[in-house]
Amino acid sequence: MSQIETKLELTELANKLFMYTDSRDWQKLLDEVFTEFVDFDMSSAGAGAPKNLRASEICKTWKQGFHGIDAVHHQAGHYLVTINNNEADIYAYATATHYKKSAVKGHIRSFVGSYDLKAISTDQGWRIAGFKYNLKYIDGNPTLE
Repeated sequence: MSQIETKLELTELANKLFMYTDSRDWQKLLDEVFTEFVDFDMSSAGAGAPKNLRASEICKTWKQGFHGIDAVHHQAGHYLVTINNNEADIYAYATATHYKKSAVKGHIRSFVGSYDLKAISTDQGWRIAGFKYNLKYIDGNPTLE
């Protein structure tokens, strides 16, 4: 496979991360996106120290966090992909918008930042083994109350 084809595959992997999260398709995240364990860091968004977590735990946490939210939308781009044999770094700018119709202090909160993703080549294809979110700012109603 050429480097261009591999970069396209890795870009699609990042897109699947965001699209499957938005559609809350936890099984596809487990089957097509994450390795079994992921070095996970959302400390910039107040999620505590970085940890090595089971992908199933990440999906469970996100599922609980999205409970009561009517829509989630990620918009990502400006991908920079670096391949080193069977490993790759994917950098992406992204915004995430959460919408809750019943919120009385504003229906939307937006997160703006970037992602540092680490991918590895597996027997099932490229998978994300490292996930770091770099929050720049939050806008709107942060609690969606």
